[in-house]
Amino acid sequence: MQTLERQAERTQPAGTGSEKEQAVQRMFSSIARYYDLNNSLLSLGLHHYWKRQAVAQLASDSNLILDLGAGTADLALVAARSLNGNARIVAADLNLPMLKVGSRKVSRAGLCEHIVCVQATAERICAGDAAFDGVITGFCIRNVGELSMTLQEICRILKPGGRLVCLEFSRPVFPWLRRLYDWYSFTLLPWVGRKVSGDKTGVYSYLPASIRAFPDQEGLATLMRESGFATVVYRNMTGGIVAIHTATK
Repeated sequence: MQTLERQAERTQPAGTGSEKEQAVQRMFSSIARYYDLNNSLLSLGLHHYWKRQAVAQLASDSNLILDLGAGTADLALVAARSLNGNARIVAADLNLPMLKVGSRKVSRAGLCEHIVCVQATAERICAGDAAFDGVITGFCIRNVGELSMTLQEICRILKPGGRLVCLEFSRPVFPWLRRLYDWYSFTLLPWVGRKVSGDKTGVYSYLPASIRAFPDQEGLATLMRESGFATVVYRNMTGGIVAIHTATK
């Protein structure tokens, strides 16, 4: 674990984030206790399948993985159970209440030797060049203040041949599904989210707005290539409601 602990120490946050970043952190702090429950309710349980498919895109022989924007450590837990037994995972997120939930889950799963939770910001990853075999991120980069900077940082810390696997909400491919999804996102999702969590910060209204403002599948792939990745492919899931982008350095 010494290598993992040293890497975790170098992945600590530096400085304060952007106004967007700070606002997002306040919103997610308010729902940290209910985040996993709402994920399951609002995705009809599909998020578990999406996460397993994302982890499957990581190289099976990866030894050191960064789960960026780890939240409550769902992806880190899936990766620890799916990859080779020697894999070590740094689960990094700026939001401390979410990380505390994730840390408790890691402890209950008996995976503390494989996963370490650290507080870190996506735009300024305090890790050395070519430090990680792989980076995975789930429903995170849509919320960062500087998307291009984040992608460049991820590319910097990956070893040559290392993979970024990005699971993110995207643009449904069928017009009828886009209309249905818009109704769900802007009407039903905020209502259910508020009922379950009692949230008054507007996080469940922010989420669909952030999805609509985020680049679509091709737009995100283009940004990844411009950030230094040699090859980028993506796979639509559930009609394009989410997409998994795999970018290789």
